[in-house]
Amino acid sequence: MPPSDSPTHAQSDGLGLAPRISPSALFRTFAEMSLYGFGGVMPWARRMLVDRRRWLDDREFAELLAIGQILPGPNICNMAVIVGYRHAGWRGSLAAATGLMSAPFVIVLVLGALYHRFGAMPAVQGALRGMMAVAAGLVLMTGVKLAQSQPRTARGLVFGLLSLTAVGILHLPLGWVMLVLIPAALVVEWRARR
Repeated sequence: MPPSDSPTHAQSDGLGLAPRISPSALFRTFAEMSLYGFGGVMPWARRMLVDRRRWLDDREFAELLAIGQILPGPNICNMAVIVGYRHAGWRGSLAAATGLMSAPFVIVLVLGALYHRFGAMPAVQGALRGMMAVAAGLVLMTGVKLAQSQPRTARGLVFGLLSLTAVGILHLPLGWVMLVLIPAALVVEWRARR
């Protein structure tokens, strides 16, 4: 394994600075992540960035995910750009984002053509239903792992339940829910820390 991928390289220098990781290592890691991530890359992102490479800890991952969710565009693309920039500047951002999107772009083109040709077949429909269940399980487990890494407070539980109720039960638009709950959570947290 190259030095830039080793856990010891990923450790901070004690000054709170992010470790230097080469753009090629970022490209390879995000490309690998994208190839594993059929049905959703986020579970693999956590596994690669936190568990395997140790470029981030659970708290940093959750914070970057939160930032990625409030920015326009796919969460994982936002995270690739942020992680890449943090560790290797604009070249790292470009490498991570390109690694993340290159192989899936080609694969989706091929699968789209195949689906157009064979998508109505019952066997294909059954396989797609099975893949949806696996994807839902991966997303659920990522949510559980993220929740385990967060401080357990009544405030966090209340806002988590509010967002779950608003989006999951009442089917309110995610953008509007975030527009209301994020500022409210920030104000409540700020007042609690005073």
